[in-house]
Amino acid sequence: MPLYKTISPNLHTTLKIWKIEEPYDDLFQSVSLKPKSLERVLGMKSELHQRGFLSVRKLLAEFGYTDFDLFYDYNGKPHLKDGKHISITHSFYFSAVIVSDNPIGIDIEKQRDKIKIIAHKFVDYEFNYLDEKVDDYVNKLTVIWCVKESLYKLFATPGLSFKQHCLVIPMSDNDHKTVAWIDYQNQKCRYLVEYLEFEGFTCAYTIS
Repeated sequence: MPLYKTISPNLHTTLKIWKIEEPYDDLFQSVSLKPKSLERVLGMKSELHQRGFLSVRKLLAEFGYTDFDLFYDYNGKPHLKDGKHISITHSFYFSAVIVSDNPIGIDIEKQRDKIKIIAHKFVDYEFNYLDEKVDDYVNKLTVIWCVKESLYKLFATPGLSFKQHCLVIPMSDNDHKTVAWIDYQNQKCRYLVEYLEFEGFTCAYTIS
């Protein structure tokens, strides 16, 4: 399956999700890569990571871009040559790209029980409203992780801590939106974050 879902949160922002079902060779033959990207993908030890990397280039094509339009700054944040903002993510068999006129961040994660083991590393305030005995505890932890990862990608500031500097307000089970804050040094920034869940995955995106 090529394009899985397209969402337009506003007139200036578009999100596209790809379900990665193609073999590596098919993906590799269907995209053009600049030398640095070619070296990077050929050096990956995991075919899953290779397919994720290449599927992102397929998504770029859906936006009318190629790998040659994409570059990364010294913090590893992606940029487009035309000045539009971009954020990229992939996890297992899904990848996503969001493009906007405004700063943005996105993350996709698979919902897995192992997140309970590392929850203490990225959850602080949120433990006040979480209940580990409910059936959707893993789902809620995954939403919180995705929200904080999307904040991190948007803010793109070294030293930002998921646990210490990112705060996620309780989410509604029906709304799939929440408010999140970054409280870092002398900056306090409020964001409206949207998320969706599909086929055992969670995707959250933040638009400035």
